[in-house]
Amino acid sequence: MNRFKDSIRFLAGNHRKGKGLGKRQEQAAKEAKPGKGIQTLLTEEEGVPRRLFPYLQKLGLRCVYDLLYYFPKRYEKPAPLTDWSDLEEGVPATVQGEITQTESKNMWYARRTLFSAVIENGEESIKAVWFNQPYRAKQLAQGMEVLLTGVPKKSGGLWEMVHPQPNKLDNGEGMPDLDSLIPVYSLTEGLKQYQLRQVIQTILKKYLSEMEDVLPSDFQKEHNLWSLEKSLPVMHKPKDSEALAKARERFVFQELLTLQLALAVRRFKQHGIAKAPIILSSEKIDNRIKKRLLFELTEEQEKVIEEILEDMGKKHPMNRLLQGDVGSGKTVVAAYVMLVAIAQGYQAVLMAPTEILARQHYETFQKILKNAKVQIDLLVGKQGVQERKNLLQDIVEGKSQIVIGTQALLQEKVAFEKLGLVVIDEQHKFGVQQRALLRESSGIFPHYLVMTATPIPRTVAMTAFGDLDISTITKLPPGRAKVHTYLFEEGQREAWWQSFRKGIEQGRQGYVIAPFVESEDFSEVDNVTEVYNRLKDGELLDLSVGILHGRMSTELKEKTMRQFAENEIDVLVATSVVEVGIDVPNATLMTIESGQRFGMAQLHQLRGRVSRGTTEGHVAIFAKPPNELAAARLAAVVDTNNGFELAEKDLQLRGPGDLFSTQQHGLPPLRIADLIRDEKIVLQARKVAQSLVEEGPIWKEEEYRPLRNAVLRRYGKVLDLGDVG
Repeated sequence: MNRFKDSIRFLAGNHRKGKGLGKRQEQAAKEAKPGKGIQTLLTEEEGVPRRLFPYLQKLGLRCVYDLLYYFPKRYEKPAPLTDWSDLEEGVPATVQGEITQTESKNMWYARRTLFSAVIENGEESIKAVWFNQPYRAKQLAQGMEVLLTGVPKKSGGLWEMVHPQPNKLDNGEGMPDLDSLIPVYSLTEGLKQYQLRQVIQTILKKYLSEMEDVLPSDFQKEHNLWSLEKSLPVMHKPKDSEALAKARERFVFQELLTLQLALAVRRFKQHGIAKAPIILSSEKIDNRIKKRLLFELTEEQEKVIEEILEDMGKKHPMNRLLQGDVGSGKTVVAAYVMLVAIAQGYQAVLMAPTEILARQHYETFQKILKNAKVQIDLLVGKQGVQERKNLLQDIVEGKSQIVIGTQALLQEKVAFEKLGLVVIDEQHKFGVQQRALLRESSGIFPHYLVMTATPIPRTVAMTAFGDLDISTITKLPPGRAKVHTYLFEEGQREAWWQSFRKGIEQGRQGYVIAPFVESEDFSEVDNVTEVYNRLKDGELLDLSVGILHGRMSTELKEKTMRQFAENEIDVLVATSVVEVGIDVPNATLMTIESGQRFGMAQLHQLRGRVSRGTTEGHVAIFAKPPNELAAARLAAVVDTNNGFELAEKDLQLRGPGDLFSTQQHGLPPLRIADLIRDEKIVLQARKVAQSLVEEGPIWKEEEYRPLRNAVLRRYGKVLDLGDVG
């Protein structure tokens, strides 16, 4: 292990406060750059037409390396060569013939151009039409033999194709291979597929030999992977689906292995280099805390507390993710371990994404620690100058033992005397860099516990959060009532509102959720103000109706929430500001307007607001799904109350999306790997990466230098942030 520390430090750099990359790491990063040739700017490359520079830059393609690793988003199979007598309307086809006529028109009245060509095979003819593609006049001329691929249709009794793909047969290259696959790239307006294909093929021929293969040849043989030299041309111009599968496997494995190596290095650094306070519990501390908790701990809560305390008792920083469904009792777990830190003389911080949630946590801790000699302070954005000054002084002197707050905690002026534990609620609301600032402001490495009520599918957890230990609460505490969810059509509104009103008149409370604060350019989408005005003078007439959204003043939001919690307000009309943290057990009814505007996880979080007590909850979703995908997502929310099942379903329906985004964890997005389709490769790459890191001397060999450089090149800037999750 000691022999490997040098290579880890080489990759991970220093922990010096606020310095980012150390000098050694900066030098290593320079050495890790690919060969100078493939770092050539596209603006300096003769093979790239100047007129394409702006479009390529919009796609983030600035150098040769970027361009060659810009893989197609999909591949299309060319339409088969079809006999003219077998043409069918609407069925893609390829026909062969000679251009007998061409015509160019400038349609000034329609502000567009038209180029057309008539192609004949001796007996039959077909007219090809291109709008706003005047360059076709230079490509296609009378007398040329061509293949024309497109969708035929009848126009005035004659065959016609609009915007077909032409292939010239008199250019010395012979008949093109109609069995090969055609790459389709993501574009920007103004750039054509054929232009990008031509540029990539030109650059590929020139620079392929200069590209360094990051995987050693023996490694490729061991894992049955193609070489870079063989794989890269196939990715951009595959002959068949079998070859494409092998080429894609190579790059998916390379991408996931590079990521998993970066995570393994970060994890090693956490366990082998960074130091943290050793915080131990005891039977006496355990008994004292349990007497103060408002709830009896469940078996699962006891289990995850044991896992967390085991980490806090080690000399390296804990980095643990606590995931649990809505209402599973994560906050109680956080309160317990924070009180252990306090009992051992350390300060503890709880950071929440919203002021409403921060204040609610503050009130919860005040109830738990009523009459206890523990100073709890709240730090949020809107506080008086003198109040903030006094609070910051108490924090730096260690008088503040528990500090609860929002992003206001990330200010440079916030410094701690003895910070031992940081708990971050709803981790997906904070970026890695933000969490790192909190760590650095303390001057030491505290233990970190990040919590989420959005369950993370396994493959995402192993990639986006591969350097964290994960604890999971799968069951709800006993006594929590079931929530029934319904997807209603417009014709069912009257019946639902009658039922909703009846529940309110029986003493219950309810929420009505709308997606926007103000009017949007969507006539079918409700906003909270319109819904509030409509309901208080209509379906909810004579009931006490309040309104809550993020643009209200802090004072008004607090007043409204207090009135709702104390049952002075019957129905709260709100935006998704109530998504997390609002805890009113008597509120058991919810209406969600324009449900198609919310994601699955958000709908599940909102639904969690009516599962806080012992009375069954009822949620009605009114929605106009714009497509089958949206309809499937809404149906999934209705079918299950299990957040883990929903997370897996969401991943299947829409892919990783923002579950694997830079905003959430600070890592660059995946270029080619798909966490659903490539689950087996995720597992394989993780196993190989961990093996390489554990076998330090092998990892340090010269043949692995290109792979080490690839890790540093792609993830070097975020390596220092890995120890905060």
